[in-house]
Amino acid sequence: MKKCFENVRKNVPLVHNITNYVTVNDVANVLLACGGSPIMSDDSEDVVDITTICGGLNINIGTLNQHTIPSMFLAGKRANELGHTVLLDPVGAGASALRTNTALDLIRDVKFHAIRGNISEIKTLAFGSGSTKGVDADVADAVTDETLEAAITFAKEISARLGCIIAITGAIDLVADKDNCYVIRNGRAEMGKITGTGCQLSGMMTAFLVANPDNELKAAAAAVCAMGFAGEIGWSNMKPEDGNSTYRNRIIDAIYNMDGDALEKGAKYEVR
Repeated sequence: MKKCFENVRKNVPLVHNITNYVTVNDVANVLLACGGSPIMSDDSEDVVDITTICGGLNINIGTLNQHTIPSMFLAGKRANELGHTVLLDPVGAGASALRTNTALDLIRDVKFHAIRGNISEIKTLAFGSGSTKGVDADVADAVTDETLEAAITFAKEISARLGCIIAITGAIDLVADKDNCYVIRNGRAEMGKITGTGCQLSGMMTAFLVANPDNELKAAAAAVCAMGFAGEIGWSNMKPEDGNSTYRNRIIDAIYNMDGDALEKGAKYEVR
């Protein structure tokens, strides 16, 4: 975990984000906080050039529209041509036909290094349909201690099928390839009251992957641990009068002030 974080600080990976306009500012700030460098661009006339100069591409379908869909495919294919890291955040896949079909088309036409979503979104990609509740996971899909073994098996199987790292985030986080799965227990339930912690994590995970090309699974897991640990630190600094807006800022500040040693000590995970 330590080395993965330190490599981000050292290499300052440039990440192109085609992300949703609800959280775009927070994604940029969390990338700066962890040591990366963000570029936001979603116009089809611009994205190929921007992707070309970046080391990683983060595609987030949270505010999907007919303007940005072509840009996602153009940028993804260009990143593939250059061998750059590409991550998909299939926000709300399963909630509408447009979101589901766009996500499925993307994983068909673009080679992704990682896909990060909640359990319902990942199940939608696996089965072609799902029961996502808006942009939140269906409670019936939740990864719990009782369902953990089955969820680990599922994560490994979908990773093998799609040929990329699968990160399933929730109360218990899973980061898997076909052979191994990190089971991560960092974080706070209150993080679910903030819009965009998942979007921020996807941007940060892209930076971690770019900075650690020789150990992508551990890099993805380190990003998840860092976000969850920041949630714990941020919550410990909350005052009685603080609310979710302050909590959002405290999480970003915690990442800004975090280093590899702190993450190594604070990360809560096992490999299965």
